[in-house]
Amino acid sequence: MTQATKAIILARVSTREQEEGYSIDAQLNRLQEYCRRKGLEVLKSFTIIESSTNGDRKHFMEMIAFAKQQRTRIAIVADKVDRIQRSFKETPLLDDLVNRGKIELHFHVENCIIHQNSTSMERLMWNMSVMMAQSYVDSLRDNVNRSKSQKLKKGECIGLAPIGYLNTRDERGRADVIVDEARAALVTRIYETYSTGSHTLGEMMEFAQEWGLTNSKRLKKLVNKSQMYKILTNPFYYGVMKIKKNGEEHPHRYPPLISKALFDRCQEVRLGWEKKPFKYAGIDFVFRGILTCATTGKTISAERHSKTYQHGGRDEWIYLSSWNPDDPKKKVWVREEQVLEQVEAALETLAIKNEKLLQNITSHIFQTNESKKAFHIKQTAVLKKEHTEIEEKLDKLLDLMMEKVISKEEFEAKKRRLKDRQYEIDDLIRSYDEADDAFTNRLIDLLNLSAGALDRFRGSNFAEKRDLLNFVFLNLKLKGKKLEYSMRFPFSEFAKCDDIVKWSE
Repeated sequence: MTQATKAIILARVSTREQEEGYSIDAQLNRLQEYCRRKGLEVLKSFTIIESSTNGDRKHFMEMIAFAKQQRTRIAIVADKVDRIQRSFKETPLLDDLVNRGKIELHFHVENCIIHQNSTSMERLMWNMSVMMAQSYVDSLRDNVNRSKSQKLKKGECIGLAPIGYLNTRDERGRADVIVDEARAALVTRIYETYSTGSHTLGEMMEFAQEWGLTNSKRLKKLVNKSQMYKILTNPFYYGVMKIKKNGEEHPHRYPPLISKALFDRCQEVRLGWEKKPFKYAGIDFVFRGILTCATTGKTISAERHSKTYQHGGRDEWIYLSSWNPDDPKKKVWVREEQVLEQVEAALETLAIKNEKLLQNITSHIFQTNESKKAFHIKQTAVLKKEHTEIEEKLDKLLDLMMEKVISKEEFEAKKRRLKDRQYEIDDLIRSYDEADDAFTNRLIDLLNLSAGALDRFRGSNFAEKRDLLNFVFLNLKLKGKKLEYSMRFPFSEFAKCDDIVKWSE
């Protein structure tokens, strides 16, 4: 196949803070030299400062639109795979353009070119590089979540403190929460007044405004009805933090403003009746809540059937019910063990049995990890440099205040902003250090998991089986008595490995 003769260069950094550590200019110089060696005519260079994992990637799509406008096949040249993508959301778009012969993807560091006639092995390596990039992002996110989890265990607040408390930092610069003496008493008064049952939410808002309760110490805006609702439903005030994302509740270590009894009384007033706890009444079975009917889209239900024999023995089975694809008004019953056999057959395909292919994948993972380590070294060096520069700025600020060039208030305001940035830098350095090998270890773990998925599934209890199924499969559907499914990446690729070996032979 003839390679493209015209090219687009893509140089990207995630944020302005990264611009020095993985500079645009350095990328452009490397890629221009690459194009010269390959005989590629550069039509345009795109320099992008944006995340490859968040938002709609406006500038990235502008580059794709430019490539589509060209009449000949265009080489999109990037330093590494993760300069183009750190997740799989762009893969369908790029894959389609590659398959139609509109673009080629040139990755300088990985020494890889993906084009219309690339082999299955080359495409697998491309996908593995994308997965490693995504895993790196996930590792950073995991570090943040781990830090949050540790804070929660210690009873520390992980976000903005509610009205009546203030976010602050202790003498070591660590985030902390203290009672806002100016507003805490007003929050207590709100609960005590509302608990009488004589006032609506709107009336409580009016009372709070009359009392001068603001939603922020800095902005000093009076609370509105929405904020009044948040105050009256926030368990933080009696000693419990409720996490928005998952609804979990964790006790905190800060002084409460009210008792739980007062909080509960206010909820009774608000609701007008006590909620009854929901209890799952159905039988337990492996596929509960994760298997749907391919005909109707409804969650599969189960029934327990048993048979008692004359000699006194008794057998019991669980039957799953779906709807007949040829006649959606009729039910189809299938024993759960028959569906389990189909799941086990799917899990058996995950083991990479070809040793050479397994070695190639593992080698590719470690090679990519080396380039990631180099990136980490550059990033942490830049962050440490910025940290030192901030110290110098703080010294200069102090001199300016001592010379009365700036006021003490100006000094404190600028000092607070600079110190906050230093705290952020400390957290970033820790995150890079912790994530350095985390994403590689995670991929090796996935390879090991794929090899032993079947044995692990067979030896686990119902809850563990459900966890494994949710982790491996993107969806599970029952079409009559036949199981239909799709796997999550990278398991979808592991399942194809035997075919890749056959195609490569």
